[in-house]
Amino acid sequence: MAETNKRIAFQGEIGANSDLACRAVRPDMETLPCHTFEETFAAVSDGTAELALIPIDNSVAGRVADIHHLLPDSGLTIIGEHFQRVEHHLLAVKGAALGDLTHVHSHVHALNQCRDVIQELGLVAIVHVDTAAAARDIAERGEKQHAAIASALAGEIYGLNSLRANIEDAEHNTTRFLVMALDGARAAPGSGELITSFVFRVRNVPAALYKALGGFATNGINMTKLESYLVGGGFVAAQFYAEVDGHPDDTNLALALEELAFYSHEVRILGVYPADPFRKSMNGAGAQ
Repeated sequence: MAETNKRIAFQGEIGANSDLACRAVRPDMETLPCHTFEETFAAVSDGTAELALIPIDNSVAGRVADIHHLLPDSGLTIIGEHFQRVEHHLLAVKGAALGDLTHVHSHVHALNQCRDVIQELGLVAIVHVDTAAAARDIAERGEKQHAAIASALAGEIYGLNSLRANIEDAEHNTTRFLVMALDGARAAPGSGELITSFVFRVRNVPAALYKALGGFATNGINMTKLESYLVGGGFVAAQFYAEVDGHPDDTNLALALEELAFYSHEVRILGVYPADPFRKSMNGAGAQ
C-alpha cells in the first residue's frame, strides 16, 4: 500500500481523545482529523486513509450518538477494538490560576464527565464540538477567565497550562473504539478470543425478539452488547446492533445465527475481530 495511505482517520481535531486513541492503536501511522463521522468513513473509502477509529460508547456517557445508524452503511468492516482511558485536564492560558476562571469550554460529553470540578469551581459550562477545538479556541481567545477541558496532548499542541489533571468524576472513564477498514478480512476461527458484531431487524410478529435471541441462550453464546434504534423515519421499525463472543464458523454461534435469521431479516455481520485484552480487566463484563 502506498505511503500516502498510511493514515488512520478520526472525527475531531488534532489533540482530541480520539487522536490519542489513534496514536495508541497505530503509533506507526499518521493521524488524520475529520470534521464528521461521515468524512471519517469516506477518508477510508476513497483511499485517503487506511483505517478509521470510531468511538462507539463510553463507560460514563453511554453510546455515542448516531454511530449505530452510520456503521451499517459505512461500507467498512470492523477489524479490531480499543479501549482508551479518558484523562481530562483543565487547561488555561499561561498565567491563569483557578481563581481567575469563570467559564469552561468542551465537548458535551467531557462537560458531563467533569461535573464535580465544574460545580466546585462555580464555572459556566459552554459546549463545543470537540475537546481539542475548545482548547484551540481558549488559546486563541487568550483570556484568563476561560478554560477548556481537554487532553494533555491538546494542552501541549495549543500552548496551554494544565491547572488540574484527571478531573473526570469517574476513575473508570473509558471510551471504546472500533478499528475499521475497507474490505477488512475476518479474524480466522480459533485465532484467540473473538468478537462478532452484526445488525438485524426482527419480523413484525409477537415475541419476535424473544424468539430471535433464544438461540444464543440455548447454544451458550455470550452476548456482550444489544442496542436498538429506530430506522425508516418512523416509530415502528427498529434495527438492533449486537455483539457476541465467538466466530460465525463456530458450531454454537452458527446455530444461534441460523435461528436468528429464521425470525429476523437483514442480518448483516459487520466484523469478526480479536477481543481487546482490556476486556479481561473489566469487572462483571458481559451479559450471559
